[in-house]
Amino acid sequence: MLTLAQALERLLAGAQPLARSPLDCERIDTLQANGRVLAQPVSSSLDVPPADNTSMDGYAVRCADIGQAGTRLRVAQRIPAGHVGVPLQPGTAARIFTGGLIPPGADAVVMQEQCEADGDDVVVRHVPQPGEWIRRAGEDIVAGSEILPAGTRLTPQALGLAASVGQATLEVVRRARVAVFFTGDELAMPGEVLKPGAIYNSNRFTLRGLLEDLGCEVTDFGIVPDSLGATRETLRLAAQEHDLILTSGGVSVGEEDHIKPAVEAEGRLDMWQIAIKPGKPLAFGHVARAQGAGEAAFLGLPGNPVSSFVTFLLLVRPFLLRLQGVQAVLPRRVPMRADFALPRGDRRNEFLRARINDAGGLDLFPNQSSGVLTSTVWGDGLVDNPPNQAIRAGDTVQFLPFAALMQ
Repeated sequence: MLTLAQALERLLAGAQPLARSPLDCERIDTLQANGRVLAQPVSSSLDVPPADNTSMDGYAVRCADIGQAGTRLRVAQRIPAGHVGVPLQPGTAARIFTGGLIPPGADAVVMQEQCEADGDDVVVRHVPQPGEWIRRAGEDIVAGSEILPAGTRLTPQALGLAASVGQATLEVVRRARVAVFFTGDELAMPGEVLKPGAIYNSNRFTLRGLLEDLGCEVTDFGIVPDSLGATRETLRLAAQEHDLILTSGGVSVGEEDHIKPAVEAEGRLDMWQIAIKPGKPLAFGHVARAQGAGEAAFLGLPGNPVSSFVTFLLLVRPFLLRLQGVQAVLPRRVPMRADFALPRGDRRNEFLRARINDAGGLDLFPNQSSGVLTSTVWGDGLVDNPPNQAIRAGDTVQFLPFAALMQ
């Protein structure tokens, strides 16, 4: 069986970036770019801040005028944010407010709590040092510097950074186009009456939601009958306009598992056994488009709901991000204290559903079966437990928060 690291290496090597031509990119309003991936780097044409300004409400002064606490100065001007003052004359101060530009001649700001207004004067009860409470021009960003590299997945704070240098629009990679379908005659949709042996198709809801959270354009082909012909026909349709075809179920080698022969007939396929729990079976390949118009990537996930969920987070998510040009696709593991015991580990790399408790440690969901979807709602993330690793209460374990895996 492949380790998770080996499977990821192979998978990411097969992720062909979408931004191979200008047609795969688009320029959009910065306000609409949250979650998108930059196709071109963003550089600043200006210093941020553009001029020296104050970080506090107070008085702009000349340090040479204040030899001791209690110095009295005449208040000669008032400078709110967004206004420009005049040069500060010796023996005077400027009333200034947060964000206000430092007037020429001033070299410090004394915050208002250390001053006492007295008519047209101010009594300064603090001896300032040069530069005190002044934010210098270019302190955050220097003109000409790159602030966001290509391949950045844009967050709200990244949008704010782009806006701070005047970027009204951004060049981004187009959204990944993903086709999904689900195999199994036993599957039914909520609202339908369950026949004997039938189950509701929870994976359809989980996987579509995960794809939408990643900003994908999703085409849902629904539940496909358990037949080779129907599976091949759906693959041909899905390949035409999509970058990735994602399926759930049917990746084993039983007589009713048609994914393998169907993909092999329409393209090429690797069947992987990955040494993770839950998970293990994964199908990766490509489906040819008609008239030699390239191919769509294919990923087949296991049908058990937790296995499907976990393999999406660990394997499909990084694949989709890499398609869009993101390089840092692996989530950070957070060392945390286990407030539970696992007497014996599994021979596979386990991903245990756990929740952060009020004491700052981790509790384990009591039933770690791959069919217990309740654990994914109850939990805050996954404990990445190496093969054959027992856990004692108090041990430090590696935790993958869902918050980092589902965005």
